[in-house]
Amino acid sequence: MKKLLVVLLALCLIFAFAACAADEDNTDDTTTDEAAVLVMGTNAAFPPYEYYQENQIVGIDAEIAAAIADKLGMKLQIMDMEFGSIIAAVQTGKADIGMAAMTVTEDRLESVNFTTSYATGVQVIIVAADSPITSLDDLYAEGADYQIAVQQDTTGDIYATDDFGDDRVQRYNKGADAVLALTSGRADCVIIDNEPAKSFVAANEGLVILDTEYAVEDYAICVAKDNTALLEQINTALAELIDDGTVQTIVDKYITAE
Repeated sequence: MKKLLVVLLALCLIFAFAACAADEDNTDDTTTDEAAVLVMGTNAAFPPYEYYQENQIVGIDAEIAAAIADKLGMKLQIMDMEFGSIIAAVQTGKADIGMAAMTVTEDRLESVNFTTSYATGVQVIIVAADSPITSLDDLYAEGADYQIAVQQDTTGDIYATDDFGDDRVQRYNKGADAVLALTSGRADCVIIDNEPAKSFVAANEGLVILDTEYAVEDYAICVAKDNTALLEQINTALAELIDDGTVQTIVDKYITAE
């Protein structure tokens, strides 16, 4: 009887220790998983900054974000959405950061904070090779009524609307749709970032980029107004990645010198 009691007591102690260990493991795993994910909101239709390669989102922004997450000891998760939804996703906490070749503007600064800049972008104009539009001046000419296609909510949209008026701007959810409007004759030109412009021109015979800059702008990462701690962490990581040449190496991988 004494031997039986000893065995039962030993078994109870073993089960108790095992249950405690399991509880500790479960608690640690949950906490680690939640803390280790950095969610990035983007619009993966803007090569070479973000685009799909098979089923994976790749590009300059995707790689820089992954390098930042690694610096912070986190795992990057990318959410693809419409460009105009990114800031709202960051504001509501659906995404931790917004990164989509996004320019810092006064209007956007009212909704979110931005990190230091990590790249410079140039807005250019795509036209058909035989287009009567041969320079930026043609868009500003008195009496001009050329229809301009843009990706909605981008700076191309903002600048074109300010400069030429709402009735001359056609807005599309994707840059590719704006280019389709040009090739199908529904628009006379497209205003978009220079790097995706190169990709669109290469994929559509008969299109050219005008030899002029429409606007020059700095790209940065947006973070929620109330998440200043994350903003500081990203700025620190970004500074290190710029200083050690990582950011430039990533940019050079996707944008080769002409």
